Amino acid sequence: MKKHKYRINPETLALERIEHGLIYWLKKSGGYLLGGICLGAVFFFVYFMLFPSPREKQLMQQKQELEGQLSLLDKRVDQMQVVMNDLTQRDDNLYRVLLGAEPIPLSVRQGATQRIQYYERLSTMTNSQLAADLALKVDVLQKELYVQAKSYEEVLDLTRQQEIRMENIPAIQPVLNKDLKRLASGFGVRTDPVYHTRRMHTGLDFSAPVGTEVYATGNASVVFVGWRQGYGNTVELDHGYGYTTLYAHLYKALVRVGQKVKRGDIIALVGNTGKSVGPHLHYEVRIHQQPVDPKNYFFNDLSPEQYDEMVQLSNNYGQMLD
Repeated sequence: MKKHKYRINPETLALERIEHGLIYWLKKSGGYLLGGICLGAVFFFVYFMLFPSPREKQLMQQKQELEGQLSLLDKRVDQMQVVMNDLTQRDDNLYRVLLGAEPIPLSVRQGATQRIQYYERLSTMTNSQLAADLALKVDVLQKELYVQAKSYEEVLDLTRQQEIRMENIPAIQPVLNKDLKRLASGFGVRTDPVYHTRRMHTGLDFSAPVGTEVYATGNASVVFVGWRQGYGNTVELDHGYGYTTLYAHLYKALVRVGQKVKRGDIIALVGNTGKSVGPHLHYEVRIHQQPVDPKNYFFNDLSPEQYDEMVQLSNNYGQMLD
């Protein structure tokens, strides 16, 4: 049964049933409603603060995966940088040293990597420090790889040039002389066989019978064939790179001016022409027209032991044949 509330009428002292009007019920209902709303808001706030939604869980998982991938990429870039540093060291301290090329300046290798404003903008993004550091490393590595690729192209070109250079420069004896018995006089101050005075001998003399074959000591172009005062019949070759060789006192030249010859080609025959006291070949090596000791240019022809013997023989012979 529904319970009713009563009150005592002070005038009649009788019990009277309390009757509530519409306003009372509206106030009471409004209070319950407001309390429910407040309680619901509290529960809603606590729930979503302590327990993420499925969408939030998905986003958090994606964030963790992206951070893991960034961390892994960062480690891989560090490993690539180690390899890049090793390639740089080899390039500057080995390949370029062997080829006589200057190392690439550090400012050229890293000159385009300081994009400060770009990295400051990256630092304002989510997970900013890792992203900015990784972007900087990738940018530096990209620049270094580009410079290194260009460097290797240059090194390859220098290697090709060096290969051609090694084929061109004098590297063998101009006559067949494996037993070294044909060396008659060395480079340096010697006694003139005609005037019996001491003067500079600018080549090596190889004693050999007239008609002995004379070889080009490196790839070259023939730049002179003819008679020269004191030298007699002469052939001169231009090997490029500042090197020339001269073959004198010849019986006969077998080449003509402008002809291309290779190392080991027969270019003339030994003779006894010009200022000469016996059949022999006078052989000179010049660098930028300055005579140098030819014995230093037999490295393709002699073993170390034979070279040592050649040095001793060229130093001991004191009289020239021309």
